[in-house]
Amino acid sequence: MNKLPLQKRVMILNMLVEGMSMRSISRTVGVSINTVTKLLVEAGEACAAYHDETVRDVKSTKVQCDEIWSFCYAKAKNVETAKAAPEGAGDVWTWTALDADSKMILSYEVGDRSAATAIEFMDDLRARLANRVHLTTDGHKAYLEAVEGAFGADIDFAQLVKMYGDTGHKTPERKYSPGVCTGARKMRIEGDPDISAISTSHVERQNLSMRMGMRRFTRLTNGFSKKIENHLHMLSLYFVHYNFVRIHKTLKMSPAMAAGVSDTLRDMEWIVSLIDARAPKLGRRGSYKKRNSN
Repeated sequence: MNKLPLQKRVMILNMLVEGMSMRSISRTVGVSINTVTKLLVEAGEACAAYHDETVRDVKSTKVQCDEIWSFCYAKAKNVETAKAAPEGAGDVWTWTALDADSKMILSYEVGDRSAATAIEFMDDLRARLANRVHLTTDGHKAYLEAVEGAFGADIDFAQLVKMYGDTGHKTPERKYSPGVCTGARKMRIEGDPDISAISTSHVERQNLSMRMGMRRFTRLTNGFSKKIENHLHMLSLYFVHYNFVRIHKTLKMSPAMAAGVSDTLRDMEWIVSLIDARAPKLGRRGSYKKRNSN
């Protein structure tokens, strides 16, 4: 079985998490686009399994949640008229839960922005925590039922509702600039949240890191995902790399080490080893039997 050398696989995975497109990687490394895609799929499956198994019983104090928008194949408004749109085409929302102290991504969910996805997201987050936490989300109403169903009264939950105003400038450049935040309202929802700790700043900064680190999230380009499966694989690779491999500059260690989930700083060769550990073991080839010509 043909297999890329270790250093080439490490190089491809590093380029993926640094935001290069798959075709750029193909040209730079000198491999086919199918080779890059296959490695992404294998890495995504290995990383998703590792995150699901390892990120458990995390002792956290403050958790922040947010959603980040992207799309697959076409934006939702264009899916109906798109040619051969695959299943999963349209708007894609990635929900993330971040530990504000260690900066570790505790949980993530990919889907729409509905209450059903919010419930799945909060159920998954609850299963990964070891203790009661202080939770802050934005003002999205879907969180209310989801948090209540997952945590009940065993949480200190607040929402930070931001208000945006019109800049008044109707120039063509307006669409490239975000709305102006004119204020924010802190709302206690459940338990006894600390007013001074109600914030989504860390998870929103993480959203920027996601946009910078994954080509599929770059706005106003054609680098968006064409298949929802590859979108999921890239996210799984990114989160394990961010949690276990990348040193956070303010912490001087990886988020997983800061959260007490890992005591070792990992590297990209370690992610390759996760891929190899899942590869099917090849059995011994049987003896050759000559075919009877009669």
